[in-house]
Amino acid sequence: MADSNFIDYVKFCSRSGAGGAGSVHFRREKHVPKGGPDGGDGGRGGHIILRGNSQLWTLLHLKYKKHVIAEDGKGGEGGRRTGRDGNDVILDVPLGTVAKDAETNEVRFEINEDGQEVVLTPGGRGGLGNDHFKTATNQAPHFAQPGEPGIEEWIILELKLLADVGLVGFPNAGKSTLLSSISAAKPEIGDYPFTTLVPNLGVIPYRDDKSFVMADIPGIIEGASEGRGLGLRFLRHIERNSILLFMIPADADSISKQYKILLNELEKYNPELLDKKRILAVTKADMLDDELMQQMRNDIPSDLNSIFISSVSQFNLDKLKDILWQAINTD
Repeated sequence: MADSNFIDYVKFCSRSGAGGAGSVHFRREKHVPKGGPDGGDGGRGGHIILRGNSQLWTLLHLKYKKHVIAEDGKGGEGGRRTGRDGNDVILDVPLGTVAKDAETNEVRFEINEDGQEVVLTPGGRGGLGNDHFKTATNQAPHFAQPGEPGIEEWIILELKLLADVGLVGFPNAGKSTLLSSISAAKPEIGDYPFTTLVPNLGVIPYRDDKSFVMADIPGIIEGASEGRGLGLRFLRHIERNSILLFMIPADADSISKQYKILLNELEKYNPELLDKKRILAVTKADMLDDELMQQMRNDIPSDLNSIFISSVSQFNLDKLKDILWQAINTD
């Protein structure tokens, strides 16, 4: 997993620029030997800014940035000249990026739109020059404000995949096979647990040039909400999906039992996930006849929209896309 190009978690030190000091200066010209104060203000320190970029899908480019440092503002000058602001540092991030305080784990904000810019760590304000401090009783102030110091803090960025449909199931439920069958995505597929170690996104073409996005999320095991298996690292990706497609293989001991375990893990991680629309796909149905399917339907909760599919034989895949499209586009 260390060699993967998909990085959904980075931690770095963010340090904004200090503000420039205000200037202590007095007007001195050939015919004005004792002019008044004209010290300019210091410039603002540089901000650290996050900007949404729809062309990115991973935080890989930030993996090795352990320190992000913005420029300090410049000091003010005579003639009421304001110092130059420090250059901002803008970090492009994929949509679905959440910024957190590393010490408190408090969520600062989320980036959800292309081009959206949010100041992560603000730069210090520039100090006021002595021109601001002249009064009737002190017409020649020999002092000015220093600039505010910058802020140094540790930040965590987490990526939550933005997709219409999230695939939920145990390892080897057939999620990767389905994604490769109905999209151009080519996830790794194998007959052993945890073939999928990173989430995969696929664009699913639909009728009349329509499309929707599906995320193949690494398999859940019982105890994932406590961090077992691939655990919490990947459960968070499910939060951003509008539809949850549960996938349980036809050769499972009990469809209802596996479904309840999956639901339980999602509820323990985040109870709000149970408010999302749910659809059940029983996979590997090419080995079943009509009589077996009817028997297995008795083991499926009656209030759950379900369908039998086979990614290998393409059985019911068009019907599945119809069901997903309708669910995505109805309130």
